[in-house]
Amino acid sequence: MFPQKLTSGYRSFLDGRLSHEAKRYAALAQGQSPEVLLIGCCDSRVSPEVIFDTGPGELFIIRNVANLVPPFEEGGEYHGTSAAIEFAVQALEVKHIVVLGHATCGGIKAYANPPGPLSTSDFIGKWVSLVKGAEEKLKVQKGPDHLTRLEYATVAQSLENLMTFPFVRERVADGRLALHGAHFGIAHGELLLRNPETGDFEPAVDGGGKTMTPASLMHSSEV
Repeated sequence: MFPQKLTSGYRSFLDGRLSHEAKRYAALAQGQSPEVLLIGCCDSRVSPEVIFDTGPGELFIIRNVANLVPPFEEGGEYHGTSAAIEFAVQALEVKHIVVLGHATCGGIKAYANPPGPLSTSDFIGKWVSLVKGAEEKLKVQKGPDHLTRLEYATVAQSLENLMTFPFVRERVADGRLALHGAHFGIAHGELLLRNPETGDFEPAVDGGGKTMTPASLMHSSEV
């Protein structure tokens, strides 16, 4: 049986949002033109549409385990994340790409403290191995704040990997595309944005959290 919660939610959608935004949905049926591609984690606690209070058609979203961007490669056959990036940049011509990490990320934990394969295929283990490059760049001894630092470093690593895509690199170079890093604290709703010049994660708005610098991340477990 289809989940009752979803059926009830759909009824609320019909009576509420759909009836109030009928013209928007009619227009969206003709196509989409979002300006932002957001790459986030599939964690159920981190919903980009809720965090940024956006409506349908405003964000093109990729969600995967630990908000990872693999480096560009032409080998292999199945590249879901890369395919979505290609479509967003080349077809939709988005103006911004945001990589959104978050606190207490299960994917980061799975890399740092492997629980053992959940199946013989070990899809999760293979996927989160992409975090290795981020961890190597921390160059500090593991401590109680290691997972927090790794969440930040993984956002930075995904931004670097985005620049290995030729069509991303070209558009960034000529100013048609901008890349951004962000981190969401689930417990209190803090949103920090990565300063591309310093690597610091700074509050998105006044009173929105504590700035986390590379140095402070070595000594503090606070997000």
